Amino acid sequence: MPAAPSEPLPAPRALVSIHDVMPETRQQVSQILALLPQTPQSVTLLVVPGRDWQTADLDWLHQLQQQGYPLAGHGWLHRCEPPISLYHRLHSLLLSRRVAEHLSLSASGIEALIRNCHQWFVDQGLQPCELYVPPAWAMGAIHRGQLADMPFRLFETLSGVYDAQAQKMHPLPLLGFEADTSLREWLLRGFNHLNWRRACHTGQPLRIGIHPDDLKLRLSDRVAPMVEAVGESLPYTSAALLPRSMIASLDKPL
Repeated sequence: MPAAPSEPLPAPRALVSIHDVMPETRQQVSQILALLPQTPQSVTLLVVPGRDWQTADLDWLHQLQQQGYPLAGHGWLHRCEPPISLYHRLHSLLLSRRVAEHLSLSASGIEALIRNCHQWFVDQGLQPCELYVPPAWAMGAIHRGQLADMPFRLFETLSGVYDAQAQKMHPLPLLGFEADTSLREWLLRGFNHLNWRRACHTGQPLRIGIHPDDLKLRLSDRVAPMVEAVGESLPYTSAALLPRSMIASLDKPL
């Protein structure tokens, strides 16, 4: 007797973020926001404070926050000096180009950068959300124990989201589209396929990281369809990091 067909897996939930929000990328970011079919509260904007922010640019950020978009910290300048260590040189060549500024700093330098990033939002009359994402997802030499005293609570890396308050790492699958070479396109297609399936099978939220130039690169045709295909888009909150099964158990009476 043939086996009964299995039920299709539900589409994954997603944590959607737009990286590298800065004056130079206003046009691209606005274009991406117009393309995404999500509510503002579920699309987190990763802001680079140390750029040349003019009054009109800051007005734009205030308008986005008033519309409901969460604003997260994303480094300071989003660029670094030429890499010195072998690890940083390889990281720059294969992944980050020249943007992983944490990798050029000591632990104390990283701590100062993160604090300055948060204070910039306060100085501009903006309310940052609890999330900080280092450029290229590279945290550098700082230890997790040092993050407990930071003004941000959640820290996102390539492997997932670390909750410094709970001292817990949430490994979460990630999708990216920054394919500016044929090799990156090939790698990202496979990477995205595996992580989509992982999210479907585990019930973990799927992180979707969109960069300003993604609509002009080799995977531009996959950005909107991937976002549209998710079952639900959620903000970066501790509840959103839990798998479906755990959320269901929390809803049951004690």
